[in-house]
Amino acid sequence: MTKINKSLALMAGVAGLAMSAVTATAEMSYPALAPLGEPPIPLDNKMSDAKVELGKILFWDPRIGGDASTACVTCHEPDQGWAFGDSLSRGYPGTVHWRNSQSVINSAYLGQLFWAGSAASLEKQAPSAAKGAVAGNGENDVMETRMAFIPEYVKRFNDVFGTENPLIGDAWAAIAAFERTLIVNDTPVDKYLAGDTSALTEEQVAGMELFNGKAGCIQCHNGAQATDENYYNLGVPPAERWEDDGLAQVTFRYELYAKGVSQDMYRKLKDDPGLYFRTKEPEHMGKFRTPPLRYTLYTAPYMHNGSFWDLREVVEFYNAGGGENDFTDGTMAATKSELIKPLGLSDEEIDQLVAFLEGFSGEELRVEPPVLPPYEALASE
Repeated sequence: MTKINKSLALMAGVAGLAMSAVTATAEMSYPALAPLGEPPIPLDNKMSDAKVELGKILFWDPRIGGDASTACVTCHEPDQGWAFGDSLSRGYPGTVHWRNSQSVINSAYLGQLFWAGSAASLEKQAPSAAKGAVAGNGENDVMETRMAFIPEYVKRFNDVFGTENPLIGDAWAAIAAFERTLIVNDTPVDKYLAGDTSALTEEQVAGMELFNGKAGCIQCHNGAQATDENYYNLGVPPAERWEDDGLAQVTFRYELYAKGVSQDMYRKLKDDPGLYFRTKEPEHMGKFRTPPLRYTLYTAPYMHNGSFWDLREVVEFYNAGGGENDFTDGTMAATKSELIKPLGLSDEEIDQLVAFLEGFSGEELRVEPPVLPPYEALASE
């Protein structure tokens, strides 16, 4: 067989695998994986270069927080996948966070932010983080006053928003605008789904077939973002740090108290209630929003409490049928999704699936950090 014929045969085989994957997806009635287009822009926060530049500076500025030590970038570091490379995220000084930090890459496409979907937009996510007790711990009036004593901010806010002095609500809008520029939509998976059959290796195409078929990943990780933004209990074990890290235990108990649970649950809970915190519905115990698969090559560790340190560990967890929660009366175990069951993947199939998952990431996104503007005393009358 000539090289040309071999090449044509290979392309036909790859196209056939892609077609069978799409057919399998259609039969299961799940949205197919798709290339990621341009992010949606809200009508009440239109983009401009000046607004994005202001938001970038604010993203790096720790003065948009409690004691001027904790910025957005503190927990969303560019060289750690725009997330934080430890099981639990950093906390406000004297604390540790209680969940894993999620990447802000491609967050512009999501309709529900945070692990339990407690923010419906980037404009609402920013203040929740900057003002959260174990995150930024900021106060509106303090943050606004700091910005008023920074002449460059006064000028930039006036240019962008037309205000005499910076307003904290406008700061969240600017940060959200900057985050909407943190887009990675030219990955090997995007290129392949757009018609470039050479963008994925044979191993990755085999992994895509497993993703859409035997492994069942498409049931929850579907659409352009590879998430249905629904909520599931996978049986992820409790955070290991709650066993031996006193400060992490303090934060966990504080969150139970602050978000409201019964006295009995406060005393006995050893696992994260997840969506239950928002709804107080028992069937939501231990459920978390399906995370997107994009950019995950750079965002380890994985799951809401950082239980797994590489993608192979994640696939092996699913292949084993998930895990077990630690909840005293069995309620959380009862909410474990019926979709989570042993998959029967061989070692070779696990390698293929991991290779495909890596294709969702593309090149790392690097941004030059801004120079933060200084304070300046106001001139006396």
